[in-house]
Amino acid sequence: MFQKKRIAILGLMLESNSFAPVTGRDDFLSRLYLAGIEMAEELRQDESRIPAEIHSFCATMDVSTEWEAVPILIGLVEAGGPIDHAFFVQTLADMKNRLEAAMPLDGVYICNHGAMITTENRDPDAEIFEMVRSVVGKDTPVVATLDLHGNVSDRMVAAVNLVIAYQTNPHVDMVARGREAAAAMIEMIDGLRPVASIIRLPVCPPTVTLLTEKGPYADLMKYGQAKSGGEIMNVSILGGFAYADTPKNGLCIIVTARSDRARAEAVARDIAETAWKDYRRYDPHLMSLDDAVAKAVATGEDPDLPAVILADVADNPGGGANGNTTWILEALVNARAKGSVLGIFNDPLLAQEAMQLGEGETFRAVFNRVEPDRFSRRFEANATILRIRDGDCVGRRGFYANRRLNLGTTVLLDVEGVQVVVVSIRTQCADPVFLEMMGIDIAKARSVVVKSRGHFRAGFDEFFGPDQVLEVDAPGLSSPILSRFEFKFLPRPIFPVDRDVTWPRG
Repeated sequence: MFQKKRIAILGLMLESNSFAPVTGRDDFLSRLYLAGIEMAEELRQDESRIPAEIHSFCATMDVSTEWEAVPILIGLVEAGGPIDHAFFVQTLADMKNRLEAAMPLDGVYICNHGAMITTENRDPDAEIFEMVRSVVGKDTPVVATLDLHGNVSDRMVAAVNLVIAYQTNPHVDMVARGREAAAAMIEMIDGLRPVASIIRLPVCPPTVTLLTEKGPYADLMKYGQAKSGGEIMNVSILGGFAYADTPKNGLCIIVTARSDRARAEAVARDIAETAWKDYRRYDPHLMSLDDAVAKAVATGEDPDLPAVILADVADNPGGGANGNTTWILEALVNARAKGSVLGIFNDPLLAQEAMQLGEGETFRAVFNRVEPDRFSRRFEANATILRIRDGDCVGRRGFYANRRLNLGTTVLLDVEGVQVVVVSIRTQCADPVFLEMMGIDIAKARSVVVKSRGHFRAGFDEFFGPDQVLEVDAPGLSSPILSRFEFKFLPRPIFPVDRDVTWPRG
């Protein structure tokens, strides 16, 4: 009798900033942490919190073969500090127990970010990969999808049959990567056993240099993907995440062939040599705070000038920052900028106070009354409460499209002429719905400040073209100026932290 193929699905998605506050159980519970039956139920929701690549994997399997999804555990949280090690150990044990109970299995799909660290371990992704392999054995297909900001170790590549990384930044190809993972799983169930080659370069690209529309990474991605097809099953080029601060940091090329290891190695080497020729292009170029604010003021005074969007790249919650620095806000208020909007500012205490006061009330707003770190400085100004919402919403465009999100208590304040959306759950401002649900007409704004590094580009591009984007050099936990951080574990020398770098190293 024909038996349905049973494929386990699991993942723990965290992009860890080594310099940010520790990420714990409560952080996951506020966003997504489900196992077994609860995970299965969430998978069936039309507006689900489950990562898009998992949904796509399942949908592709549904139309391609007779199979059964075996939900194990999925955790997802906004980028943050290292995961609490004890919590990670508990989660890993839970994953293992559930996986063992689900045996026998015909395959495993792992959906991780790839840049996680714990308070004690610099490579917990490898721990998950190796745990899965130890449970299912050497002959069971294991496929993993990763964010292109993942930091991939040799251990990770050795533990699974195939690593598939995102190819777009902003990330809008998760559905395509889930589909690719399913197609690969079906091939491997039928007997294919691919082979991979990995090369890591002494380059740690700052986040703003990793866009795939234009720039050095875009050129490299285009070159690498042209090598994929036929014998070459997958080409993954990961820029990595500098702030994780690990020995496995570095621009990483993984080439997977269907059977010819020598071919995989040759293609990986060719792509790596092409990347190395361009490594000095991974220097960030930002606009000063004074110049960016001057631009915002000018657009507010002259309606014939195009509106601008200011990216507060150094305070990006998607890079582990708190989303609550006040440098740009204070400068806009002091400059009396007209038609300016800022979103989304993470301050639960301020949002709670505004909710208690009620819409229409005026009060002295205190931003960061409890300063969590040296970047989150206190700022006070007069404010009027314009609107209050519960923060439950569904993403409209780009990175968060069709995903259900909860920002916690959310309020819109008029802060001495600048409209500010304050939220209670730290989230990157990558979707216009975060502003629109508060009644803001983005098309009428003269300047919009977003606490985001790059994903806002796919969400706000219907309002702002590339020439209207200003990447602002302000302080913060996710500053692209890497020389401002005290790295402890990066492989040195590495560009652009170090200027004198060679490859291959003798």
